[in-house]
Amino acid sequence: MSHHDTVEKDVPSLGTKLRSRRKQKLMTMQQVADQAGLSVGFISQVERDLTVPSLSSLASIAHVLDQPIGAFLSQPDSSQDLTRRANRVSYTTGRETLSYERLSASFPGSTLRAVLTHEKPGHRGEPISHDGEELMLVLAGELTVEIEGEVSVLREGDSIHFDSRRTHSTWNHTDDVTTIMWCGTMDVFGDGEPDPIHTNGTTANEPANGE
Repeated sequence: MSHHDTVEKDVPSLGTKLRSRRKQKLMTMQQVADQAGLSVGFISQVERDLTVPSLSSLASIAHVLDQPIGAFLSQPDSSQDLTRRANRVSYTTGRETLSYERLSASFPGSTLRAVLTHEKPGHRGEPISHDGEELMLVLAGELTVEIEGEVSVLREGDSIHFDSRRTHSTWNHTDDVTTIMWCGTMDVFGDGEPDPIHTNGTTANEPANGE
């Protein structure tokens, strides 16, 4: 057994940390799901470590739980304006169905965030909606993007730009890894001031029936 494996066993899983924080907030899974723009079934699967959230979904859940995303995920810092391919760190939110490379820096007044996302064959992203906007550019492979029931297949060089309040999801329908450059206004790094996830959503954290 490697030292890395030993350390991982000593650290609470992502699902355990999210569930513990939700209990602290006296929130139900349904409340978290509603405020994060996700399904309650997905929240349940994440808390049981049956699935791993995307970076944007984790940022949305963390915001609802009044925690910085850094409380659940360690990410590369934002001190460099320039990134070099050979020096960028690749990281994941859990099991390696998705991996990321940070592209954007953080500075006073900055609102744009960007990552390279590598999606393994067959990966399906969970449907989500949140405030802001985003743009995806396929650099390698193909990607199916669904926005409120409208399905588009993006191939290398294709892009899509949309209002993130529209429920959206992605699927790598191919047998190869797909690489996307993702740019958006959602603070997926937790560098800035807290962003509203849903400006018209409810924020009540009172206990309710169910977990």
